[in-house]
Amino acid sequence: MASSSAAAASAAALEAVQVLVASLADDSPLARDAALAALREIAPLNPLVVLDCCATISRGGRRRFGNMAGIFLVMAAAVRALDRWDAEREFLRKIAKTATAEIVSSKEFNVDWQRAAASLLVAIGSHDPDLKEDLHAKETLSVLDDHHKEVALFMEVLEYIVLPVLIISVPCLMMEEIFLYFSGPTSALPAMLQILADFASAEALQFTPRLKDVLLRVLPILGSVRDGQRPVFANAFKCWCQAAWQYIGDAPSELPFDNDVMSFMNSVFELLIKVWTGSRDLKVRLSSVEALGEMVGLVTRSQLKAALPRIIPTMLDLCKKDHDVAFIASHSLRSLLNAALLSESGPPLLEFEELTVILVTLLPLASSNSGKDEHYVSKGLKTYNELQHCFLVIGLAYPEDLCMFLLNKCRSKDEASIVGALSTIKHLLPRLLESWHTKQAPLVEIVKSLLEDQSLGIRMALAELIVVMASHCYLSGHPAELAVEFLVRHSAITDEDLNDPSTLKNEYFQDRRFEMKISLAGLSELRAVCEKGLLLLAITIPEMELVLWPFILKLIIPKKYTGAVATVCKCITELCRHKISQTNPLYTEFNASNEIPNPEDLFARLVVLLHNPLARGQLATQILTVLCYLGPLFPRNLSLFWQDEFLYGKEIISEVPKMKAYISDPEDLKQDSMYQEIWDNMIINFLAESLDVVNDTEWVISLGDAFARQYDLYNISDGHSALLHRCLGMLLQKVDDRIYVREKIDWMCRHSSMSIPINRLGLAQGIGLVAASHLDTVLEKLKNILDNAGQSAFQRLLSFFSLGAKVDDVDDTYAALALMYGYAARYAPSTVIEARINALVGSNMLGRLLHVQHPTAKQAVITAIDLLGRAVINAAEMGISFPLKRRDQLLEYVLTLMGRDQNNDLTDFSTELLHTQSLALSACTTLVSLEPRLPMETRNRVMKATLGFFALPTEPSSIVESLITNLIILLGAILLTSGEDGRSRAEQLLHILRQLDPYVSSSVEHQRRRGCIAVQEVLIKFRSLCSGGFGVLGSYATFTMNKQIDQGGPRSLSSLPSAFVLPNRDSLSLGERTMAYLPRCADTDAEVRKVAIQILALFFNISLSLPKQKTYTNDIDLESSYSALSSLEDIVSVVRRDASVDQTEVFHRVVSSVCILLSKEELVVLLHSCTLAACDKVKQSADASIQAIIMLISRRGKELREADVSRTTQSLLSSAVSLTDKDSRHEVLNAVSIVYVTDHRSAESTNHIVVFDEVLSVAGRDICTKDIPRIHGGWAIQDVFYAFSQHNVLALLFLEYILSIIHKEPVAINDSEKAENYLESSADDCIIQATMFALNAFMRGGGKIGKQAVEQSYSSVLSGLILKLGSLHGLAELGRNELLRSLLIAFQSFCECVGDVEMGKILARDGEQTEKEKWIDLIQEVACSSSVKRPKEVLPTCLILSKALNRNQRAEREAAAAALSEFIRHSEKEPTLLEQMVEELCQHVSDDSPTVRSLCLRGLVQIPEDHMLKYIQQVLGVILALLEDPNEFVQLTAVQCLLTVLSASEQDAVDPILINLLIRLRNLQVSMNTKMRSNAFAAYGALSAYGLGSQRVAFLEQIHATLPRLILHLHDDDLSVRLACRNTFQLLAPLMEIDNLSSLLSKQYFTSDRRSDYEDFIRDLTRQLCRLSPARVDSYLESAIQAFEAPWPVVRANAICLVSCVLSFSDDQRFIAPYFSQVFAMLVGRMSQSPDAVVRAAASSALGTLIKRSNMLKSLTSRFDRVDSSQSFQYGESHTKTSSELQEETSGKPNDAQLEQ
Repeated sequence: MASSSAAAASAAALEAVQVLVASLADDSPLARDAALAALREIAPLNPLVVLDCCATISRGGRRRFGNMAGIFLVMAAAVRALDRWDAEREFLRKIAKTATAEIVSSKEFNVDWQRAAASLLVAIGSHDPDLKEDLHAKETLSVLDDHHKEVALFMEVLEYIVLPVLIISVPCLMMEEIFLYFSGPTSALPAMLQILADFASAEALQFTPRLKDVLLRVLPILGSVRDGQRPVFANAFKCWCQAAWQYIGDAPSELPFDNDVMSFMNSVFELLIKVWTGSRDLKVRLSSVEALGEMVGLVTRSQLKAALPRIIPTMLDLCKKDHDVAFIASHSLRSLLNAALLSESGPPLLEFEELTVILVTLLPLASSNSGKDEHYVSKGLKTYNELQHCFLVIGLAYPEDLCMFLLNKCRSKDEASIVGALSTIKHLLPRLLESWHTKQAPLVEIVKSLLEDQSLGIRMALAELIVVMASHCYLSGHPAELAVEFLVRHSAITDEDLNDPSTLKNEYFQDRRFEMKISLAGLSELRAVCEKGLLLLAITIPEMELVLWPFILKLIIPKKYTGAVATVCKCITELCRHKISQTNPLYTEFNASNEIPNPEDLFARLVVLLHNPLARGQLATQILTVLCYLGPLFPRNLSLFWQDEFLYGKEIISEVPKMKAYISDPEDLKQDSMYQEIWDNMIINFLAESLDVVNDTEWVISLGDAFARQYDLYNISDGHSALLHRCLGMLLQKVDDRIYVREKIDWMCRHSSMSIPINRLGLAQGIGLVAASHLDTVLEKLKNILDNAGQSAFQRLLSFFSLGAKVDDVDDTYAALALMYGYAARYAPSTVIEARINALVGSNMLGRLLHVQHPTAKQAVITAIDLLGRAVINAAEMGISFPLKRRDQLLEYVLTLMGRDQNNDLTDFSTELLHTQSLALSACTTLVSLEPRLPMETRNRVMKATLGFFALPTEPSSIVESLITNLIILLGAILLTSGEDGRSRAEQLLHILRQLDPYVSSSVEHQRRRGCIAVQEVLIKFRSLCSGGFGVLGSYATFTMNKQIDQGGPRSLSSLPSAFVLPNRDSLSLGERTMAYLPRCADTDAEVRKVAIQILALFFNISLSLPKQKTYTNDIDLESSYSALSSLEDIVSVVRRDASVDQTEVFHRVVSSVCILLSKEELVVLLHSCTLAACDKVKQSADASIQAIIMLISRRGKELREADVSRTTQSLLSSAVSLTDKDSRHEVLNAVSIVYVTDHRSAESTNHIVVFDEVLSVAGRDICTKDIPRIHGGWAIQDVFYAFSQHNVLALLFLEYILSIIHKEPVAINDSEKAENYLESSADDCIIQATMFALNAFMRGGGKIGKQAVEQSYSSVLSGLILKLGSLHGLAELGRNELLRSLLIAFQSFCECVGDVEMGKILARDGEQTEKEKWIDLIQEVACSSSVKRPKEVLPTCLILSKALNRNQRAEREAAAAALSEFIRHSEKEPTLLEQMVEELCQHVSDDSPTVRSLCLRGLVQIPEDHMLKYIQQVLGVILALLEDPNEFVQLTAVQCLLTVLSASEQDAVDPILINLLIRLRNLQVSMNTKMRSNAFAAYGALSAYGLGSQRVAFLEQIHATLPRLILHLHDDDLSVRLACRNTFQLLAPLMEIDNLSSLLSKQYFTSDRRSDYEDFIRDLTRQLCRLSPARVDSYLESAIQAFEAPWPVVRANAICLVSCVLSFSDDQRFIAPYFSQVFAMLVGRMSQSPDAVVRAAASSALGTLIKRSNMLKSLTSRFDRVDSSQSFQYGESHTKTSSELQEETSGKPNDAQLEQ
């Protein structure tokens, strides 16, 4: 029996191996990989059997078996596992023959399978088992007797003779098999060579001794190799040579080559050089050169020397190719030069003269990568490095010769050679430093000679070389200074230069080849290299300090180095820091050096260069830092002033810290459009402070001369020149020498240009600064210019301004004159300014400047007038007040200059015109602010000329926004300076506001925005007047007012009564103004809405602070008014903080506050002026205005007199006539109705039911017969509905009538067994639709009365709508959607009526969903919203809906159940109602509708927690019953409800039904519904909390019965099922009492979704499970084996994995034996043939596991019989036997167990 069972097992194992091998050709990669892994795992058990099966199935090759790569990989693993006794030569030869036969049978080259075949051959060749272990293994055989001498002798012979031969022969047989195909040309030859190459790379120590055999067979066929195969041969030679070098390195004492090998190598070497390197095929030449690079060190020196003339040209030719080719060629050339020049065997084989051809060829190639970033990794950089290594090899052999060669090449005219030579010198200098030490002088001379070269490449290489030479002390003295100047010169290339090639050509590159060779990117790179080089010289090379200091200071002044000043300043800073750290005083070096520039020139240069705060390299910051370090150059006070600030951290005195802070963030600086003006002012202040602390007149005058000398350093169109004017002006302000001042003024004028606006402005500002101390001198100069302006010859005039003979345009001249007069007045002392200004204005000089035409000239004249006005204001601030004469005339001048000139043809005239107008508005503001007060005519003239700017387009935005800002400021100034008392100022306010009304109500959005902002700012200004002061204009820039306006005097108002000073409330026309701005509170633009609300708040804030007339003093309740004003201001705060608030609610709150704040008379005026608001150009605003009117009438209509009512009605009717929009018109008519209702005129109410019926029937007929939306003039019935809904008496009656129709139950007719259909005629549909129309009209048009009626009938309305929603959704499922849409409209109206915004959103989102689940959820959400908003309505609503559960219509029952299931959650305060609802729901869990059953159950589980314990038994009983419901949806609901209710259940309630629940849940765990499975598993885990009660034993049995299924679904296809199973497993684990189970669950693989992690978890888990009782394991196995039939492929795969692991880890072999054979047969049979790849893959893995565990393969004998194996294998005879045949053959043979016994 034992032998029979063993034979059967062996036969099964053989069949399993065959199945696994066949699976290697599976269509699925997953299955193939699993079979491959299994075979590799079991191959060491019996390599011969695995090889046997692989060989059998692979017969016929790729045509019969598709995955030869897998076969070869398995065979390679089996060969590696062979021991020496099995590794017979003939046996391995036949395996190698299989692989080689496949290779030679293909003309293609398939990488996958041919590489696998190669790996098999390499495995055969590298097979080298350990000898002693095999010997000890053989000694254990019982047939040998260690005591017999014969045996001992046999073992000795075996150890020392036989096995060494075998070891040597095993690699040889693989190679011999390959050598069979070397006898002639064959398509497999490349593959065979590749195998040998791979073998050499993998086993260099084994291959190299056999190189002779390889060459012996390869050499005869080399002559017949075609070009297509030569690269493969060359690559093989390269790999063989590399193996030889590795062998020499590992065993240097052993020489691998004898004379024969050397002869063979020489032959190959000669063939490659003489034939292959001359091939026309680039690939052949390249591969040959690559092989020669490895071979040159292995051939004899004599042969190498003879080959050099041939091989060198070939390599040099390849070096000229692209980078991929050049890299290989240059690497081989490097090896060649190493072998020829640096060999230890003898002197160099080449003289230097012979190397010149190499140098001449490589130098141009070395130039192509010069200048690259050292971190730029690419083939080009690698090639460059190889070339430099070639130069280094030559340099090591001939250092001085190479140096002289390179220097000579630097003197040539070939640019590429020069660049290559410079790059090579840079590379070799640090490496050949000692050898080249004597060549320092020639190197320096070469560098000096190339400093002026025009080539960009040469300059780039030279810049890099200078840094290298400096770092090795090759530069000193004058040559070093020239090199530094070279770096500075090229660091001075600016970004503007890069954008202007013509400038570069003239200033940097004067050769004719510039256009062809220039590269902007290259220039930018050159600049970067030079800047880095300068910093390296200053920071990292101490020896360069003697060169740089103080020479580098001289490089700041010249104009051509301007662009490099930032870098130069960085270098100076670093040098100074280094000197200070060494306690080396700077001033001694400064005094001792005569080479530094004049300190005054240096200071003047640096100050002017501060102009651009955004200059490249943080120029301004670097200059400020350098000035502090260079303090010893300047007067001591100035140095101490800066040192106190920077070095010792004392109190801030100067402008320097502020300046540094201001420019610290360039991006933030760019956000300020005025940053340049602010920065220039800071520079002037810095200069002024510095001059003040100097206290040295002689030094100041010297500095002034320095400023004057530097005009030539800057372009006249540059801002630096303008700043220089101002700097010189500030300096002259500090000088008392009048003659000197006059000379410098003339100098400034001569070095200026009137035609350039920026220079003209700088000159004017400079002249103005001079006027601060020398006003008379300046005015005298300007008078001379003005006197000469009328002469016929303008040369005399222009001689004051221009250096050349060109005559500037007259506009430029006048513009300059005007600006100089303006700034002279602006900066002049206030004590002497009055007479000068009056004289200037009185002479009408400015009138002569009005004829200018150019926009910039106009802007200059306007600026001058503005400056004159500001001078008067400044004087007033200093206490010197005087009126400006001819102020109104100056205003006219400004308005004249502001207009458009039709004759101007500038292309950008519109932009310039806007800028001119913006400046003009600013000037008008200044002039209006001056005394005397502005007359009415002038005011009207200014406003007429300027208000039109509100209509400007939005673009260009920056200029237009500035203009509008200036216009709003002007309006504020007009308000402040007009009128004598409060009433006149109020009139002025109303005049301005009424002028702004067209823009406030404009149809253009940006005009409305501008108008509203203007109104707001004017009101803010008016409020400040009323409160006794002048406030700022909101967020806009303000202006300085003349203090005389507020000061005491003859016109002071402080002594007048407040009633006279302040306006009264009537003067504000609050009613009219409120109606004007109320529509804007509902504007489409958020900014307009926000500003409009603020306007109303400002108006009422002002009104409450003003006195009231006695006639209606008692009409206003101050307490209510202040409360309403506070509410309005709260709204303003909310809107400012959050723009996303509900705009409708905000508007309603605004109207509510306005309604309280208005007096009765103001309300009347508002209603009388409502026409424009109701007809507003913005539809949204018009509708909101109508709503506001309705609100105001509804709330305060009772206060209206009969005449007021009549006039209000007329206004509303007029609005209705004007309106074209029907909805708006109806709203207005509704307002009219409200007016009459408020006037107590009610309609008759007799026989209302009959009337309602008739109206509804007529409405139904109209709906059926007419197109309601297209009825001309609107639908009359709609107006009737509105009238009913707005009537005090009829409103409630009409609503009750509508609800009676809605609650009426239609007749239901069953249609077979399908869902119910409602048999309703079209007439009934029309009646229902009319009812919906009426309800919608009632909700929307009922107003306050209708809303009250709805509030009283809330529960009836809501329940009726819910039930009707259900019934109409039933019709919608049949395609009848019209009634549903009508109902949803009415429902939305109901939501709006009761103020339930959330319910309205729910309906709008999901109302038209026709799927049952969707509308059920909709009803539940509606019920939830109602319960939250109106908890008191839950009771009456639930009573109505509970009765509806008994209705005949299924849809209505479902709707009622859906609503009740949600309402029950909110019934905790009504225990009686709750008890009744529970009873109703429990009764209807047997309803014939699955939806009703499900919803009733959901309602039961949502009983409030405080009451759940009372009803828990009933709820659990219902759940238990519904777990077996025939409808799957109800079952799913029951499981979900069980999960919900268990959290509130006690042990006593669950114990009686615990086992029943578990059994039912187990049945649901195999559902195809993923939700059902996941919830069933989750509920199973939730029941674990009750497993320790009285049912503990039974509960544990249920757990163990479910455990296999739970394990299998841990890796379910569905994520929710996986998560549920993991959670359940964690809950059940503590109850199962399995060791170390908790630790397994805490590992990462338990929560992983990867299958490999799941399989690892299964292995670890089964190790623990197998320790349980056999009976328990038996149950697990049975359950898992049953899962082999599961409908899910992944679960079947999981079951296979689980079963195989249990069988593998179980120790009781007798127990698992029946299962083992059963499972093994199933895996071999059905599972391996499964249509699912995951199952096939799992079966393969399981087979491998089981075979390895059972050792079934060890007793098998391979078909490769030692005697006739050659015949059977050679002729392909199949000896495969079935498992039954093998069982019969082995039945009589003893098995291993018997032998052991």
